[in-house]
Amino acid sequence: MQYRFPRGMRISRLEEREKFYRDEFDLRKVEDWLSWREIKNTAFAVIIGRKSNIFLPEFYEKKDKALIITDHGDLKGVLDYIIYYLPEGVYYDRNLYRDLSLCENCSKDCWNCDNFLGQELAFDLDPENVQCPYHGSLEEKVARKDTVSFCMIEFKKVRKNTLRLYEELGQEYKKIEIVFSGRGFHIHVLDGKAFRLSSEERKEIAEHYSDFGIDEWVTSGEMRLIRLPYSLNALVSRICEPLLPGEVDSFDPRFRAKPTSFS
Repeated sequence: MQYRFPRGMRISRLEEREKFYRDEFDLRKVEDWLSWREIKNTAFAVIIGRKSNIFLPEFYEKKDKALIITDHGDLKGVLDYIIYYLPEGVYYDRNLYRDLSLCENCSKDCWNCDNFLGQELAFDLDPENVQCPYHGSLEEKVARKDTVSFCMIEFKKVRKNTLRLYEELGQEYKKIEIVFSGRGFHIHVLDGKAFRLSSEERKEIAEHYSDFGIDEWVTSGEMRLIRLPYSLNALVSRICEPLLPGEVDSFDPRFRAKPTSFS
């Protein structure tokens, strides 16, 4: 499928992905951003080519799967996996575990497991979730089998929703971070009380804020993976960049968060 993006945004080639992760990906920034959690007990994941359909041929059978990384040891170990797979997306698991090694081959429901310590509360605001005069509603986009393409009209709506949601969440929480995800924005809530929310409480929160165009399954905790800040969203050739609230209103993905080595 041929996706449509704002000017200058496009799918990254394999050689571009490799160059970014070898030369530009800053592990120190990632470590600093994740400083509130233990890296050794954090699971990571890659998706090789589910939507970009660009992948190394030896990974054809795995290209659509989320490959979970638990034996990394540290961020350098995670980077080794990234360079090996050259994925379209890199993620981390929002769950907090007492001992990640106990999760290997575990079939238990995390919410009912003694090894589960909680989950980071997050909100995923993407352009497919807003109405567009040209591209229609989410239902129409799903019917066309294209929930990846977007235009600046949709992006500006998402940008506005992100700031509105940030302000509302600020009435309840203190530690809130905003990250440009490549196509939209992620809001991370890092307050201790947010980590301790139950599954039912998260579902209520997701429903309460559904009008902001969020992916409810992320906020409810059903989807626990979220893009790793400072990684490359290879669907659009943009870096997932943490932003200050004051930067969001003027943020333009056509010109910002572009890897320096990309033409």
